[in-house]
Amino acid sequence: MATAAASRHVVAVPFPGRGHINPMLVVCRQLAAADTALAVTVVVTEEWHALLAAAGVPATLPERVRLATIPNVIPSERGRGADHVGFIEAVHAKMGEPVERLLDRLALERRPDAVVVDTYLTWGVAAGAARGIPVCSLWTMPATFFLALYHMDQWPPVDGPEGEEGQSCKSLDQYLPFPTLSSVKCSDIKVFRSWELPMKRAAQVFSNVRKAQCVLFTSFYELEAGSIDGISQVLPCPIYTLGPSIPHTPPEGDSEKIQREKYSDWLDAQPKNSVLYVSFGSYVSMPSSQLEEVAMGLHDSAVRFFWVARDKATTTTLQQISGDKGLVVPWCDQLKVLSHPSVGGFLSHSGWNSTLEALFAGVPVLAFPVAWDQLVNARLLADEWKVGINLKEQRREDGIVSRATVSSAVTKLMDFGDDSRQETRRRSAELRDASQRAIQEGGSSSRSSNSLVRDLIEGRLNVAETSHSQ
Repeated sequence: MATAAASRHVVAVPFPGRGHINPMLVVCRQLAAADTALAVTVVVTEEWHALLAAAGVPATLPERVRLATIPNVIPSERGRGADHVGFIEAVHAKMGEPVERLLDRLALERRPDAVVVDTYLTWGVAAGAARGIPVCSLWTMPATFFLALYHMDQWPPVDGPEGEEGQSCKSLDQYLPFPTLSSVKCSDIKVFRSWELPMKRAAQVFSNVRKAQCVLFTSFYELEAGSIDGISQVLPCPIYTLGPSIPHTPPEGDSEKIQREKYSDWLDAQPKNSVLYVSFGSYVSMPSSQLEEVAMGLHDSAVRFFWVARDKATTTTLQQISGDKGLVVPWCDQLKVLSHPSVGGFLSHSGWNSTLEALFAGVPVLAFPVAWDQLVNARLLADEWKVGINLKEQRREDGIVSRATVSSAVTKLMDFGDDSRQETRRRSAELRDASQRAIQEGGSSSRSSNSLVRDLIEGRLNVAETSHSQ
């Protein structure tokens, strides 16, 4: 419900996962900060409301951003990594109806002026259209991956006579007129097509996104200019780049201690750029055999490390295997740790939010992609932006990256004497500066955010205003 001072009300509906809710909250803060005429209601499940409350998030939201809940009609967040396809199907089949009921209840007090829905919510655009409410589709992955999926009906066959080995050296830019798609390999397409149900849902959402009144991106123009320009050419609606959509830490605060956390003293005691930060995301499922290989590889490398392992049992085991050169903890404030002076590298699953945070902190990445957009993110980091190393091609036949490979790659990433690593760090510093400029006043994302709010308030995104281009 909008506050009395606000003359416009936006309802935001994120996909129910940490990697989607966090950037949606950042975007909602941006909207509220850009104009006092806007109030935002963010729709989450009761479980997610409790998780956010336990983390103290509601108390940090601006006065004009509030949470509203729907019942827990989908599987618990705690188990979705074990059956992610089943989780996607539950969101598709069960979540739309309670969201629509909530929209109707909100309309009794005041009709929403716009709905910001995660692109992956298959029913999101139709829910707004049925009520005559403008829909802004929020894409929480790289623009390059959006451009690739948007053209999935034009992807080449990858089971031809050359086979997988021959195809792996070819990329999507050979088949589509977008040079930026060189980071999407035909070997990746073969993997994507093997995930039949996620691809089926992706086809649905990319059919729906053409009917939205605008599309919002959590990337920023300077990072993906070619892809963003390409999307502007093919989409029949306006686009706005708002990123990096992460919980920003002021650059000048890097030297301050990380407050109230038991690991802060350990980080403060390490030499500058000497620590490898290790995290594989909030729900990615990785076999214990692979985690053990990583732990042994870290031990063999003798590099200092700080590893977030998510649960206490795993934390204890990994600490025992990897030895006394590092610290294994179940949780941390990732961006604050990445921004700490002692941290000089990031071993990551290369999820998009982690990628943006690494870029924002200027930390080179050792990419260990597991699924979906991570495969593309890892190639962007290593090949396009040249700020890291990609381990994707270094798996054994059984899919495992060995301890020796991990040790060698960690040593290479953290070697400050190597000329190529110095170039990597120079590029990391360039993209750090670019990402921070983008959100500062006058920056590309700041201007885009102001333009979005202005268009919302002045009614330029109303269904009648944009339907001619659909």
